Amino acid sequence: MTAYDDMEAAGGLIVRTARSLFSRGLTHGSTGNLSVRLADGTLLLTPTGSSLGTVTELSRTDIEGRHLDGPRPTKEAFLHAAFYRARPSAHAVVHLHSTHAAAVSCLADVDPANVMPPLTAYYAMRVGKLPLLPYHAPGDPTLEPLAETTARDHHAVLLANHGPVVASASLEQAADAIEELEETAKLHLLLRGHTTRPLTTEQAAALAPTSS
Repeated sequence: MTAYDDMEAAGGLIVRTARSLFSRGLTHGSTGNLSVRLADGTLLLTPTGSSLGTVTELSRTDIEGRHLDGPRPTKEAFLHAAFYRARPSAHAVVHLHSTHAAAVSCLADVDPANVMPPLTAYYAMRVGKLPLLPYHAPGDPTLEPLAETTARDHHAVLLANHGPVVASASLEQAADAIEELEETAKLHLLLRGHTTRPLTTEQAAALAPTSS
């Protein structure tokens, strides 16, 4: 997958994906943000204060998150930029406040190095290991260096008391991965208190994403 070279087509894809995620309850209100990396190296993002269910206009920033044109970008533009700098093969980033993943991000007894066990093959394949980044207020730029460092080794992270962020080679792949993450979070919560049989370390490693 190469960077999106047609800004109008990329914008249409962002809007369609945003509405699909919203209509299926994967985000709510004015939460969540999406972006793609364009062929010229700039980023096309959903703007601040917008609902993914109704968004039409998009913002554009540079790779450092500086606003170039369009409405004011999401206050978490720096987070998207950090993932793109850390992962040259990534051309899309999706951040949601999906209910079950956000619930898992609030649990006190998770392993911050890997929040959830690989309960299914598709979780191991599309997400792999999921580190938990410590709490920062939404839009707090002090999260940027930690996010960039973590993203070098992980294409998905969970923000404590907040929600998931996933980077992938395409927007379709990022949306699929974050939806898989949400469904696994639901399973994880449903199974709390029960003895589970997750994939073994070897089984999960055989399915782990190699590049996103």
